[in-house]
Amino acid sequence: MERTMTQFTPRGLALLALSAPLLLPAAAQALDFHGYARLGAGGSDSGGKQSCFQLAGAETKYRLGNECEQYAELELGQQLFQAENGSKLSVVGMASLYNRNGHSLTFQGDNGNVRLPQAYAKWSDIPELNGATLWAGRRYYKRHDVHIADFYFWNPSGTGFGLEDFKLGQALKLSYAFSRNDNWWQADQANKHDLQLGGIAVNPGGELTLGLSYIQRAGQVTGANSGWSLSALHEQKGVLGGRNLFALQYGVGPGTGLGGTGSLVSDSGTRRSRLVEALDWQATREFGGQLMLAWQRDARPDGGQTWWSAGARPVYAFGERFKLAAEVGFDRVKAADGQVRTLSKFTIAPTLALDKAFWSRPELRFFYTYARWNRAAQQAAAPGSTLADGGAFGHALSGSTFGVQLEHWW
Repeated sequence: MERTMTQFTPRGLALLALSAPLLLPAAAQALDFHGYARLGAGGSDSGGKQSCFQLAGAETKYRLGNECEQYAELELGQQLFQAENGSKLSVVGMASLYNRNGHSLTFQGDNGNVRLPQAYAKWSDIPELNGATLWAGRRYYKRHDVHIADFYFWNPSGTGFGLEDFKLGQALKLSYAFSRNDNWWQADQANKHDLQLGGIAVNPGGELTLGLSYIQRAGQVTGANSGWSLSALHEQKGVLGGRNLFALQYGVGPGTGLGGTGSLVSDSGTRRSRLVEALDWQATREFGGQLMLAWQRDARPDGGQTWWSAGARPVYAFGERFKLAAEVGFDRVKAADGQVRTLSKFTIAPTLALDKAFWSRPELRFFYTYARWNRAAQQAAAPGSTLADGGAFGHALSGSTFGVQLEHWW
């Protein structure tokens, strides 16, 4: 019986996307291979497996010595054709592999999976479009994040098509994307329109990017509404040998995803405001790091909450092959009922590396993490989770973990 596309498993789709470029004609350009991986193992002072610390209501967590999974992304890209005008036609496929520590890989379900986060074609450097790129498929699109918290605060990725970086004058670049499915966990889909204007020179070494996202009302979803969001990001290069990011964002209704898609049944009384400050530094060849400050206010008809976060990861290289990394993070959530939840986390990590720089990889880390939380955080935690009463650390309001992790990208 002939197999239809809907019968492919996630593993089959991922393998198909990654192997497709290998079937292309020999005349095509060289194959590009990129990837990311973090692999590790650990335990806790309670005698069990490694557990990770995240506060209920916080958008993210500080990740050094605080990641309880094996994760990898494997990407293949292939240039198919280059025209006489210099434009290029290419395809990209990426498979991601996720597995929670202590669980076997199941390919579907809560413990592990194989996904296809990217599979798209692009026609780039088109002179007739002022050097713009036309693309279609599923892709990571114009994402901005803070690495130490793995916080993608502006992420309009999705499945769709778009016109990227149409040059206006010498510096300005205009981009438009239409997409529907933001991520694998989005139960319902809605049309999303993303418009961005980048390359706005506002000061020496500084550049501003402005974005507007509009989510149409999903007619197939009962009680659905339309929504929108605005984002502004200033990037300042050359700060302490690195760069500084400062972002302001505001969203209404389904636009509270702030670039992504929020709840489709949220109305105009549901609003989100966010401020993010992130500094990367490499003050000397030996001393680098990253800092994050974040504030987010969620306003809803039935109340709301406010999240504050502050953290930093300084790294000092004592030699060409040895670094000492430390990370401190603090999260505070004031919930709708007035309760204040707090979580403090500290990690120390002797690290073997191939270079002194903060961003150099691979790194092999040996870590010790200590965290402390209050009673309100314990009461708000999901049953069975790390911070919950009767969770990994029983009735305690503190705990520590230890282990080893390898991180690499290429």
